[in-house]
Amino acid sequence: MTITESDVTTTVDRYLAAYGERDPQRRAELIATVWADDGRLIDPPLAGQGHEGIAAMAQALQRQFPGHGFRRTSAVDLHHDHFRFTWELVSPSGDVALAGLDVGELAADGRVRRITGFFGDLPAAA
Repeated sequence: MTITESDVTTTVDRYLAAYGERDPQRRAELIATVWADDGRLIDPPLAGQGHEGIAAMAQALQRQFPGHGFRRTSAVDLHHDHFRFTWELVSPSGDVALAGLDVGELAADGRVRRITGFFGDLPAAA
C-alpha cells in the first residue's frame, strides 16, 4: 500500500476532528477510522492506548477546555511511515489556548499507530 501526503493529511485532519468531537458515538467512529487498534497517543500530561484509551484522553481534554477545537497550522510532513505537523487548540471565540507539534507513525494500513505530542514552541538553544 502506497501512502501519500494527501492520505496522511486527511488522516491527521480526521484525528484532530476526532479529538475535538463532543459526541461520544461519533468520536468512537472517527477514532476507529483513524487509529490502529493498538494505537498509542502520548501527550505531556497523559497517554492512551487503544481506541478506548484515546477516546478517554479526548474526553478529559474536552472537560478541561469546553467548546474548544483543534486546527492544523502546518502542512503534514511525511517520510517513510513517519509524519509531523503543528496544531492549535482554539476557544469558541478564536483565542489560542494551546499550540504544539505532533510526531506520528503509521501502521501498514495507513491508520495511525502512534502520536507523540509536544506543547509549545521548542526552547532556544543554549
